[in-house]
Amino acid sequence: MKKEKQEKETLSVDSTISLKGIVRAIFNDTIHVQIGGKVISLPISNKDSKNLSL
Repeated sequence: MKKEKQEKETLSVDSTISLKGIVRAIFNDTIHVQIGGKVISLPISNKDSKNLSL
């Protein structure tokens, strides 16, 4: 029986992640996104809003 080497994926601070969800509301400083059955609020700044692709 072969031993399979498990590769661990690590997430470091300030790394980028990508999640797909449904945008439910956008306010001046927050965006509310539904991912699965949960709606989460994400704070955004002027710098962040330039990188949003809706």
